[in-house]
Amino acid sequence: MNKINLFRIIRRNQKIAEKRHPLFERNKAVKIITNVIAIFWAIYLCILGVLLAYGLKETNREAYDWVNGLFILFLITDFFLRFIVQDTPAQEIKPYKLLPIPIKFLINTFLIRMGIRRYNMFWLFFFVPFGILTVYMRPYLSFYNFAGYIIGIWLMFVFNSYWYLLWRTLMHHHSVYILIPCCIYAVLIFCGIIHDDFLINVSISFIDGFIYLNPICFIAVIGAIIAFFFINIPLQHKLIYQEIAKTERIKNLQPINLPILNHFGKTGEYLKLEIKSTIRNRIVRKQFIRGCVCMLLLCSIFSFTDVYDSGVMKTFICVYCFACLGVIIQTNIMCVEGNYMDGLMSRKESILSLLKAKYIFNCIMLIVPILFIITPLIKGKVTIMQILGCIFFTTGIIYPFIFQLAVYNNNSIHLNHKLTKNGVNTKAQMLVSMIALFIPMGIMYLLINIFDKDKAGAIMCSIGVIGTVISPLWLKNIYKRLMNRRYENMANFRKTK
Repeated sequence: MNKINLFRIIRRNQKIAEKRHPLFERNKAVKIITNVIAIFWAIYLCILGVLLAYGLKETNREAYDWVNGLFILFLITDFFLRFIVQDTPAQEIKPYKLLPIPIKFLINTFLIRMGIRRYNMFWLFFFVPFGILTVYMRPYLSFYNFAGYIIGIWLMFVFNSYWYLLWRTLMHHHSVYILIPCCIYAVLIFCGIIHDDFLINVSISFIDGFIYLNPICFIAVIGAIIAFFFINIPLQHKLIYQEIAKTERIKNLQPINLPILNHFGKTGEYLKLEIKSTIRNRIVRKQFIRGCVCMLLLCSIFSFTDVYDSGVMKTFICVYCFACLGVIIQTNIMCVEGNYMDGLMSRKESILSLLKAKYIFNCIMLIVPILFIITPLIKGKVTIMQILGCIFFTTGIIYPFIFQLAVYNNNSIHLNHKLTKNGVNTKAQMLVSMIALFIPMGIMYLLINIFDKDKAGAIMCSIGVIGTVISPLWLKNIYKRLMNRRYENMANFRKTK
C-alpha cells in the first residue's frame, strides 16, 4: 500500500471515528444542537462582516485597513478557541501505533490534516462577505485581489493552528507554558496597539500585500507554516510515547492525608477522594480551573468596567459567579465514579456517603466566588443581602437540581482525555445546565423588579436556607432512585470505560 492510499484511509477513519463511539446514538440530540450553534455563529460572523464593511465606510481609511490593522485580535481569539476544538496529534495517533506504520509518517499525516482541516476556514464566514464589500467592490481592485486576500487570511489561520499546537504540546509537560503566548500577546497589544501604532501599521502593510498579490508576503507566511510544521514534529514524537506509556510523574505527587477529615467517618473519606480527584485527575482539575477562570473573568469585568451595569447583566453576573463552578463540575456527577462504580456498589450505603461528600465539597467551594465578588461589593454594584441570597439559593435550590443528574448520568469519563473527546454530554446535562443558570437569574431579576435588591436577596436566601437544611432528605431521595437504576447505570458505565 502506497503512502497516498494510507493517507486516504487514515483520513476516512478520522471522519467516521465519532460514529464508532458507543455513545454516538445517544448523543445525536447534542450533536444536532452543536451543529445548530455552529451554524448560528457562521451566520453571526457573516452579518458582522457585512455590518463592519458598511460601518467603516465613512472613516478616513479603507474599511479593510481597520480590520487588517487589528488582525492580531482575530488570531488571539482563534488561539484560545482552539483549546476547545483542537486535539494534539498524539491523542489521535495512539490507536495506529500498534500497526506496522512508521511513526514519522503518522505524525506528518496528522500534522498535514491539521493544516487543511475545515476549522481553519471557519473565520472566512466573516472575511468573505467583508472582503466582497471592501475589496472586490473597489473599482481599482479585481477578483484576483479578493482571492489573494482570502487565501492570505486562510494561510494566517493555518499558521495559527501550528503556533497553537506548539504551545499546546509544551503544556503537556507543564501548564506554565501557557504564560509564554499570553505574555507575548499582552506585550504586542500594549506596545504595538495601545502605546504605539507600530503593530497596526505593520499588520496593515503585511495583509495589504495579500490584496496586492505581493509574493514576499505569501512566501513569508508559507515559510512560517513550514518552519512550525517541522518544529512540531519532534515535539509530537516525544509526546506520543508519553501518552502511550502514561509517564506521569507520580513520584512527585505528595500524599494527601488531611487527618482532620478522619472525624467524619465515610463522608470524610469521600471528601478526601473529592479533593484528591480535583488535584490529580486531569479532567476534574480542568473543570475546576475553568470554573474559577470564568468567575474571575466575569467579576473583573463587572468590577472594573461598566459593560455589565444594566439590571439584567448585574443579576446574571451575581448568580453566575456562585452557580457556574458547581454547574461545570457537577453536570458530570457520577461520571468520574463510573470508572470504579462496581467497587462502590459492593459496600452498603457508600453511594449515599459519596453524595453527601460531593454536596459538602461544593458548598465549601463557594468560598472561591465569595472572594471574587468582594470587589463588586466594595464598589456598591451588589449588596450583601444579594450575595447571601445567591449563596443559599445555590446550595438549597441549584445544587439539588443539578444533583438529580446523579440518577441518570451513566457515562464514564476517561480522566486522561479531553472532556469534549469523551462525548459524555447528553441532552439532559445540557438542559439541566441551562436551567440551573438562567432560571435563578430570572427569579432574582423578577424579585428585584417587584421589591428592592435587599428584599429580593432576603427572599432568595430564605428559600435557599430551607433547601439547604433539608439536604439530607433530598440526598436520600436521590440515593434511593439511583439504587433502583443501579444495574442499568453499571452496564452503561462498563460499556463507556
